[in-house]
Amino acid sequence: MVTADFTPGPLVVRLRNWVGDVLLGLPMLQRLADAGFDLRLVGKGWARDLLAGHGWPVHVLPKTFADRVRLLRRLREEGEAAAAHRGRPKATGGTIDALCLPYSFSSALEFRLAGLRALGHAHEARSLLLARALPLRRGQHELAVYWQLGDALLGTAAPLPVRLGLQLSPAHREAAAALRAAHGIGPGYIVICPFAGGTFEKLDKTWPEFSAFARDELAALARAQGRRVLICPGPGEEALARRDFAGSAGPGNEGTPLCLEGVGLGTYAALLAEAALMVSNDTGPGHMAAAVQAPLLSVLGPTDPERWGAWGPSARRLGGRGHWPARHEVLGAVQGLLEAR
Repeated sequence: MVTADFTPGPLVVRLRNWVGDVLLGLPMLQRLADAGFDLRLVGKGWARDLLAGHGWPVHVLPKTFADRVRLLRRLREEGEAAAAHRGRPKATGGTIDALCLPYSFSSALEFRLAGLRALGHAHEARSLLLARALPLRRGQHELAVYWQLGDALLGTAAPLPVRLGLQLSPAHREAAAALRAAHGIGPGYIVICPFAGGTFEKLDKTWPEFSAFARDELAALARAQGRRVLICPGPGEEALARRDFAGSAGPGNEGTPLCLEGVGLGTYAALLAEAALMVSNDTGPGHMAAAVQAPLLSVLGPTDPERWGAWGPSARRLGGRGHWPARHEVLGAVQGLLEAR
């Protein structure tokens, strides 16, 4: 049975620390916003750019524990003042006024010390720190884990969403259009993301054949079809992109990836929204492609796709659960997705 803690008003939300996790929790956040909650998000600095199209305030997570508590306490006080100004009663008793998406003990403790009544998952013996702790049911997709928090808060079990639904801001669409114009990038381009942040169960999520595939099969296909290939490395990935993937993009090198450095996540998402295809490791930009409904080929190795696979009808997963696909399998999937456009 779903028990309601539904009192629309200010809601402080601590986001997860990875792009993919934030996007998998996005439909639940939009559901709460649509129900009348005034979301006040706390997360990594890039989250503000990524979620700019939704119009929610995103406060950058401070580095120290004490500063994080101070920020959360200030957001609680601001939320109470805003609620009072609108004639809403001050939240008391078991009313939830915060959402703790990370599973860590420290994140729950920060909410408790800030005087916030947080809903989150029971994990690492932190249940006593949360106003309400839901059992963490493993074995299901992470999007469903977040979605159930919305069920609990609203008191209504709703079907899982079909799409992630990332909204793009006009400024990001304009920035992406300016980039395409500056580099002469026409329609039908392919974006690759051969990087992967973090690991899955301590195993590397980077497809070992990605560099060779981009150099040979994908380059030949792009030349034959007259398509540009783009790569947008994130901070710390630029040297690898230049060394193993990028090169001259002049005449005769149409299949060589064009390296666009320093592209923010919002503009990156807008570029993906107009792409013919993205080929990606299991990493944040792959989830971004799915979130803007761009055709995505997600190449998986150790990742369990039933728990962490890219979500949405535009995403195709290949490999996973300890099995990397062969290069000819990836090429066949790329050809099929491009033909379906």
